[in-house]
Amino acid sequence: MTILTKTCTPFEGQKPGTSGLRKKTRAFMQPDYLECFVQSVFNAIEGVSGKTLVVGGDGRFFNAEAIQTILRMASANGAARVIVGQGGLLSTPAASNLIRQRKADGGLILSASHNPGGIDADFGLKYNIANGGPAPEAITDRIFAETTSLSSYATLETPDLDLDTLGTVALGDMAVEIVDPVTDYAALMQSLFDFDAIRAMFADGLTLRFDAMHAVTGPYATAILEDQLGAPKGTVLNGVPSVDFGKGHPDPNPIWAKPLVDMVMSEDGPDFAAASDGDGDRNMILGKGVYVTPSDSLAVLAANAHLAPGYARGIAGVARSMPTSGACDRVAKAMGVECFETPTGWKFFGNLLDAGRVTLCGEESAGTGSDHVREKDGLWAVLLWLNILAVRKMSVRDILMDHWQTYGRNYYSRHDYEAVDSDAAHGLMADVTARLESLPGQSFRGCEVTSADQFSYHDPVDGSVSHNQGLCLSFKGGGRAVLRLSGTGTEGATLRVYLERYEAPDGDLTIETQAALAEIAGAVAQITDLAARTGRTAPDVMT
Repeated sequence: MTILTKTCTPFEGQKPGTSGLRKKTRAFMQPDYLECFVQSVFNAIEGVSGKTLVVGGDGRFFNAEAIQTILRMASANGAARVIVGQGGLLSTPAASNLIRQRKADGGLILSASHNPGGIDADFGLKYNIANGGPAPEAITDRIFAETTSLSSYATLETPDLDLDTLGTVALGDMAVEIVDPVTDYAALMQSLFDFDAIRAMFADGLTLRFDAMHAVTGPYATAILEDQLGAPKGTVLNGVPSVDFGKGHPDPNPIWAKPLVDMVMSEDGPDFAAASDGDGDRNMILGKGVYVTPSDSLAVLAANAHLAPGYARGIAGVARSMPTSGACDRVAKAMGVECFETPTGWKFFGNLLDAGRVTLCGEESAGTGSDHVREKDGLWAVLLWLNILAVRKMSVRDILMDHWQTYGRNYYSRHDYEAVDSDAAHGLMADVTARLESLPGQSFRGCEVTSADQFSYHDPVDGSVSHNQGLCLSFKGGGRAVLRLSGTGTEGATLRVYLERYEAPDGDLTIETQAALAEIAGAVAQITDLAARTGRTAPDVMT
């Protein structure tokens, strides 16, 4: 089989963000665009000759075609074996598990996570390293450098492979192994959780609805929740993956999963409800009449993880992204374990997990996970919640209230201003950055600033430093605001404003969240001159 070397011209803007390269689908569909990025990845990791890779994605539009291209290029570049999810499907946590279980050298995951899918929507591709986690900045920097100077790529000219039939086939000198995407992941979940206790809880009448949002977790949730744990058929909603996610937005939050929220808030709603996103790494947790913020979910899981067999030994520590509320910090302090604050991006948890410094990790953007893989894991979070419910025999609402009465409540919300003019958004951030030193001591809308800084992270494991990770404003009385420009959008800029206020265990724990944060939100609006700079008087999404 003849290897073809094709000349190419570098594309501008192929810089991987916090979760790989994300662009509009049509950008990836341009001639040579995908090929140039894939070859740049291969070059940056010193080639793939003789290596084993895992490849799969969330099934969005162009997923199938892109995988065929990647397979041809892997073969032409000398890879020994590629393990592919049947039909090209692999949830991100399942891909991470496969890399680890099969001792692969790395993997290519095709996903734009929670972003919409379709020919006029979004597509993404990222490289994960041998520990199963996203490539660290040192590697993504090398990938970007390669994209700026690449002059050729290697591929084959062959028909598409049949990826629907399990087994191993040859592509040139490379073996392509097509595996069931669910089997290994389901076995991992069974090793971590008390399936018998959860099964008995369903048999006793606990009602559950899981919204797969027409995304990749549908087959996983159906196999585990319905087939293995005995939840009634129909428990999994929107369980068939679709290339455009049923024309929806596969982001598990109260805005994009509103039908599920409305269901669980109704008088006859289920006892427990959850949702996951496009590639299966995020989650939303709800109980009858109550929404659990991702920050609170991480804290509750940290406090109760020992109730699941896989964590009966206790946790070594916990890590959270900087914009995530400090709720889990209070749990870690009470338990006497380490707590780390990292930049946004799951890759920053990898060193801590590999070093055994932490067991649980979480981000406010609906991501939680543990040392079982090196990605956040939506269905894992759902199963841990179910295990906790089975042991404690309390409702989600009662567990939350008990938690707040023990540790206090971190009122918390994220306000997203989406598709903001890029110059305006960057100008706002630059202006606040220039004024950071002068802000402490000043009052805005009745809130006095006590500190203001630009967050930098010093990795305690490898000593690396990551600068410019977001602006932090602290207020007298325990309030906090964080400002960041998101790295996951594909149009304009997304300005994210994170608001937090702590209430002690003996304080008022039942204030409506936005009301509790109104003063801090007003202070941020005044400090940033947000309305004038962005033209927005309210956020597009509040979670």
